[in-house]
Amino acid sequence: MTLLHRARSGKLPEEVARAAAEEGIAPEKLRESIAAGRAVIPRNRKRRDIRPVAIGEGLRVKINANVGTSRDRADISAELEKTRVAVAAGADAVMDLSTGGPIDEIRRAILAECPVPVGTVPVYQAAADAASRGKSWVELSPDDFFDGILKQAEDGVDFMTVHCGVTRDALSRLVREGRRLDIVSRGGSLLAEWMEFNGLENPFFEHYDRLLDICREYDITVSLGDGLRPGCLADATDRAQVHELMTLGELTERAWKRDVQVMIEGPGHVPLHQIAANVQLQKRLCHGAPFYVLGPLVTDIAPGYDHITSAIGGAIAAWNGADFLCYVTPSEHLRLPSVEDVRTGVIASRIAAHAADIARGIPGAMERDNRMADARRRLDWKAQIELSLDPETARGMRSGSLPTVDEAVCTMCADLCAIKTSQKAIRRG
Repeated sequence: MTLLHRARSGKLPEEVARAAAEEGIAPEKLRESIAAGRAVIPRNRKRRDIRPVAIGEGLRVKINANVGTSRDRADISAELEKTRVAVAAGADAVMDLSTGGPIDEIRRAILAECPVPVGTVPVYQAAADAASRGKSWVELSPDDFFDGILKQAEDGVDFMTVHCGVTRDALSRLVREGRRLDIVSRGGSLLAEWMEFNGLENPFFEHYDRLLDICREYDITVSLGDGLRPGCLADATDRAQVHELMTLGELTERAWKRDVQVMIEGPGHVPLHQIAANVQLQKRLCHGAPFYVLGPLVTDIAPGYDHITSAIGGAIAAWNGADFLCYVTPSEHLRLPSVEDVRTGVIASRIAAHAADIARGIPGAMERDNRMADARRRLDWKAQIELSLDPETARGMRSGSLPTVDEAVCTMCADLCAIKTSQKAIRRG
């Protein structure tokens, strides 16, 4: 029996009560949101010792951090360290996107250690398994695709990104309209190649009920992937992207009928003025299902700083209703992220999410900011550092630049500190 089924039956599952307490809302309110499909708590029935994380409408915006190997860099210890750093920095979920090395071993190690939900993209599993058998990717059968999904389900994966909306019809629209950058989703491009070579429909779309059978059995949240997301501003909100989104809306209803929880993934590279419309489209076409966005990145020309471009877009998207932000690191478009890149990416996304929580009026969201203002008025540096989203960085900057005369102020203003001066000028009775 899935969590969605239990919520719809009027029962209050223990994980719902725990997640509601974390959010500071009534458990019954969260149960109703899950029953309506407007919120999810990803957790495989085989994973018990993880923190229940609620994602969706009216809840604190959540953050996902991607880790995982490539065929050029496959170090299990490094990916485990990235996982630990991401969670310590405040990530609410972790996705293992490994494509190289012993990916089964890597995934199982991450699942064993990670205290928050873990997601995957199982089409990478199929590609890796094909390579290990000396087969080309395009030689895989639909059974091979689903064997990978079943293997990961049995391991305990909590949510899976599956690119069910990359259909032959959607691809034909992409070709007819034309794109500057075609397909930038790794999963989407692999499926497009398979479909072109075999002359067949996407097996995840054609055999969607088979996917739902597995997700229902293991209580996996299906994250309907945006395989045709725009990879540059010029391609944002085009026919292929919107057509895929319409398909995902239909597939959402089919999943709900089978008591399977659903999230929808979204773009990508989107200019500022189109972000609100993209969120509204998703919420309308996908019936209020939680929206999981990569960025969006608001400019294409900031390699090395894409944690900033995505934080800008993420704040705007979340303010307009997106529920789950996939972090972007400074190394996006350039390399596999380092441990420090992971930490920086999580913090940037947390800033975006927190800014959106305040704008959305999430209860208690601004309490910490108010306490920071009080600490600054008192010139209480210890409290300011403790209240910051990244105390380690704040502490290092402060200790590395202490004033020589008055430790109550900083080297920016020294004896011209506005707060100290205003306290003389504004006398409170």
